[in-house]
Amino acid sequence: MSGKLTGNEAMSDKLKMHAVYLEKIKETGSRIRAKAPKVGILDEFRDFLKEYKVTGLAIAFIMGSAATTLVQSLVNNVVMPLITPFVPKGGWQTATFSMGPIQIGWGAFLSAFINFVILAAVVFMVAKFVLREEKVTKK
Repeated sequence: MSGKLTGNEAMSDKLKMHAVYLEKIKETGSRIRAKAPKVGILDEFRDFLKEYKVTGLAIAFIMGSAATTLVQSLVNNVVMPLITPFVPKGGWQTATFSMGPIQIGWGAFLSAFINFVILAAVVFMVAKFVLREEKVTKK
């Protein structure tokens, strides 16, 4: 035999799989508990999505992107205007520090740093309250 199943042998294997499925239904009394044999690329793809939790990751990515936009707006429109009076000429985004030929753009860095701190605090709060894990006590 070459290792490939003929039409009759393949049909026989499918019938065996379905017979096992029907036996599980009889044993459990429910179709919900007995899993049907999976066949096809779509079933494999669905299993991949479930196993690696891709859907949850996609939702988290979208929410993270929205949170980043929100935090940037908070920093640019609320926090930085409060800092503007302390910056010469009021241009905090273009504020630089010069040392001879070297120019350091500290205004843009300050804005990015505040964005990071606020976003890190939000992620920390989400992790702390949403993903609460019970501590394992030692016996």
